Amino acid sequence: MFLAKVVGKVVATTKNEGLNGKKILIVAPIDMDGNISGKEFVSIDSVGAGIGDQILVTKGSVSTYAFDDKNIPVDSAIVAIIDVIEKN
Repeated sequence: MFLAKVVGKVVATTKNEGLNGKKILIVAPIDMDGNISGKEFVSIDSVGAGIGDQILVTKGSVSTYAFDDKNIPVDSAIVAIIDVIEKN
């Protein structure tokens, strides 16, 4: 899991049946200070995130655990919206 920020969205009227009703968002990795630190990629939303939100993202086959259907074709899922990041 890692920190990211939602920077855009994808609208697709024709998609795999498993993605029906799911938001497809564009996210960018961020560092602990909230600065974008990596290349943007697409992720499926499981928590109601929106553009500008800081989030936690999973990648790989574990991303399917965020959804009821384990056969959903995803390799990245948004699993939390971050309220606060505290550092010592």
